[in-house]
Amino acid sequence: MGMRHPLLLALTLLVTIGACGETIGGGGTTTTMAAGHLVSGYAHAGPTCPVETNPPDPACADRPVANAVILVFDPSGTQVAEARTAADGTFSVLLPPGRYTLVPQPVEGLMGTASQQEVMVGGGPVGGIDLSYDTGIR
Repeated sequence: MGMRHPLLLALTLLVTIGACGETIGGGGTTTTMAAGHLVSGYAHAGPTCPVETNPPDPACADRPVANAVILVFDPSGTQVAEARTAADGTFSVLLPPGRYTLVPQPVEGLMGTASQQEVMVGGGPVGGIDLSYDTGIR
């Protein structure tokens, strides 16, 4: 009988911690875990060369934008999450079903900020969000 109480306490603590959610970070992404679906994309900056050639020079391809902050707002304008791009420009965030606005923040060294994106999260993951920053090279 004496062993049941500590076991019950440990189980209650695990369930309580799991229900509260968990903040995670890594791979360039920071988000608050909740029941939801993965929303992901890629942030890049261009042009990287002052003159475009035909055919395009692979050395002049857009470059990934690392460490860019993307704020996520719900329809009421409340910030509900934040993501940060990884070194390869990718980002992801878990969001419950609903409509959201992703608002990229300015990045030091880049002239233009990527345009905000409207996202509808439904029954599955949302991928392919393209955030294009301007390098200012002309």
